Amino acid sequence: MGSARLTIDLNAIAANWQRLDRLSRCETGATVKADAYGLGAAQVVRKLAQAGARKFFIALAEEGATIRQALGNGPDIYVYSGHMAGDAQMLRNLALTPLINSAEQLARHLEALPGHPFGIQLDTGMNRLGMEPREWAAVRDIALEAGPRLIQSHLACSDEPDHLMNGQQADEFHAMTEGCAVPKSLAATGGILMGQAFHFDLTRPGIGLYGGAPFAEAYPVTQLALPVIQTRDVEPGEAVGYSATWIAGRPTRLATVAAGYADGILRHLSNRATLWAGDTPCPVVGRVSMDLITVDVSHLPTVPEALDLLGAHQGIDDLARAAGTIGYEILTSLGPRYRRRFEGLTA
Repeated sequence: MGSARLTIDLNAIAANWQRLDRLSRCETGATVKADAYGLGAAQVVRKLAQAGARKFFIALAEEGATIRQALGNGPDIYVYSGHMAGDAQMLRNLALTPLINSAEQLARHLEALPGHPFGIQLDTGMNRLGMEPREWAAVRDIALEAGPRLIQSHLACSDEPDHLMNGQQADEFHAMTEGCAVPKSLAATGGILMGQAFHFDLTRPGIGLYGGAPFAEAYPVTQLALPVIQTRDVEPGEAVGYSATWIAGRPTRLATVAAGYADGILRHLSNRATLWAGDTPCPVVGRVSMDLITVDVSHLPTVPEALDLLGAHQGIDDLARAAGTIGYEILTSLGPRYRRRFEGLTA
């Protein structure tokens, strides 16, 4: 085994969607942008559609080709970035529904694709995407007359349930959509967990599908096994890795594994991460380099063929804490060199 193996449990993803669907007091969609958070959009959306999802959300129109080919006709695919210049043919041919973010996008869409489905994205305080109250008020009548399929906004602090901004955004969303007879959506994973006041007509979970916080009840989805290329013994005082950041303080047996920052294993994990041999933790020693990582395996009676970076004892959020980041970055950084193995593939 020359390259690392990433195992993706599609049954776990489907089960996570079903659990979040039961928590939602409305229809439940699925956010599958960025290649389903790096795990393989085609395989993931087929499994989610089998589980019952009918509305899918992506970041860019260009992501739509893979999703539509996998799903076929029928399910709705919404585009968070809206209708960008040059998107019209792709939106039409792939039957994508842009979430309009500005008056400019609204004019572009109504002119280029009259009668084509669209949604509206409102900014309720995050100041990232969507129309602010004044802009929305100026075009609201025109937009509603054209018949949007969905009006949505996005919570900035749903991973902190007690944050005051959550309630403020919900109140603003109510105010901006009062009298709109259009389905509404505010909640992703965190919003689902905060309860019915945030659910409206449609939820659109993302990170919770893939085993990440704040969905503490999520089933783990990924297992990443890094093959051992070589073992060696080093004596006290010998340095290991670039810049000699780790010096052996005792006789040490090292395993060198085949993965590195080119594979999305962040360099910040140098001298911090832990790999696992079954139930036994093995610390990373020295710098994470482009293709290789060195691990202290002195305490193992035998060195296995591979060591786990993600698995039963260490999920994406555990690894993220060691790296000083979030589970989203761990997932979406997983590189193309891994041999991906999907469990629970849909025929």
